Amino acid sequence: MELAYYSDYAVRLVNSEEPARGKDTLTTVEAVRDLFGVNASAARRATDADVTRFRSVRARLRAVFEAADSGDETLAVDLLNSLLLEFPVSPQISGHDIRDEDGRPLWHMHLADHPSNATAGYAAIAAMGLAFHLTEYGVDRLGLCQAPPCRNAYLDTSTNRSRRYCSDRCATRANVAAYRARKRLEADRSGSSGRAAESAQRSSASGER
Repeated sequence: MELAYYSDYAVRLVNSEEPARGKDTLTTVEAVRDLFGVNASAARRATDADVTRFRSVRARLRAVFEAADSGDETLAVDLLNSLLLEFPVSPQISGHDIRDEDGRPLWHMHLADHPSNATAGYAAIAAMGLAFHLTEYGVDRLGLCQAPPCRNAYLDTSTNRSRRYCSDRCATRANVAAYRARKRLEADRSGSSGRAAESAQRSSASGER
């Protein structure tokens, strides 16, 4: 499993809630288990008690994204460091059962967690994955969607640091809203110009009389 994959753990957890829309999908142990994705063995450790614990970690991860989005790099790093200290992991070289064409293991770095519960395990790999992303690409690559009311988290991997939205859907919605706003502004300006011209004509006519 590549280290970059682990950063998605943080994004998935943060985006299980949409505060501006009043939506929260993290309400059952099944929802907690779904966050683990293909990591079925880790998901099986989840219990009902992890729902509350996951929500607590989610709030702390969102705070990291909010600090990064506001440009406060030091705060973002401090918040992430506190998670790393509380939820440590052990890096290991792993090959699992994956083989290349010659039958040799495809060695890669793996983050082995030794959690007391499912939340600790998930938080450990989410925080470490986010830390790898932050140090590799920069704090400004941690973003929150700029298409109101959505504030979903995303990781910017674009070559020119241009990403502003969490999905193509939000990007399209924002572009349509911007287009309509420009059209309204143009219409307002055109109407104002027309009214000004009419007023000038009336003043001119009144002066001639």
